[in-house]
Amino acid sequence: MPQEVEKYSKPTRILHWVHLVSFCILFLTGLVLFVPGLGIIAQDSVTRVIHRIAAVFFIIAPLIYIPMNLKATWKGIKEAFSWSAADIDWLKAAPAYYFSGDESGMPPQGAMNTGQRLWWLIVLVSGVLFTITGLVMWFAKTTASAAVLQWMVLIHDIAFILAGSMLLLHIYLGLIHPLMTEAWKAIYKGTISVGYAKKHHAKWYEEIAKEKEVKS
Repeated sequence: MPQEVEKYSKPTRILHWVHLVSFCILFLTGLVLFVPGLGIIAQDSVTRVIHRIAAVFFIIAPLIYIPMNLKATWKGIKEAFSWSAADIDWLKAAPAYYFSGDESGMPPQGAMNTGQRLWWLIVLVSGVLFTITGLVMWFAKTTASAAVLQWMVLIHDIAFILAGSMLLLHIYLGLIHPLMTEAWKAIYKGTISVGYAKKHHAKWYEEIAKEKEVKS
């Protein structure tokens, strides 16, 4: 086996970065609504236009990616919604692991660990909610009833708070946390070291190692 293994393909990395940048812009232009004294900025037409441009990229990017990567897309969706008792064990052991480095209770993980799959699940669900509610507020604000628009705003805000909070945690773990040193490298270069793969994604590494043996 080589010293580096591919974790993410180039199309997947491009989608990740387009989605991340567009969501950060959406997050910042939406955040002003929640900050006292800054709400007036959200009424500015420039802020609104920036928010909508970012929304277009946020929606279009996966629509381009999915038809070209059906197998990877379906696999990712299945993983996001496939949970077992091992995931509960991971969640129980995670605080000790991330705060003190205690790995004793961490079960072996697949291509995505439980935390990553939780984030991926939130991305999928909130992405759908953002798209539906955002399009209604954008294109049906003069035709939809007041009650419908109020519900759209409420759901949009709840999704914003949930996804925004998890995004900050995601960025912290990917960029700063000392135990996740290669997470940034994985999404930037697409590869991780064999040692990191064995330690953080043991089940996945065993699978790709067996595939290599069969092919050879």
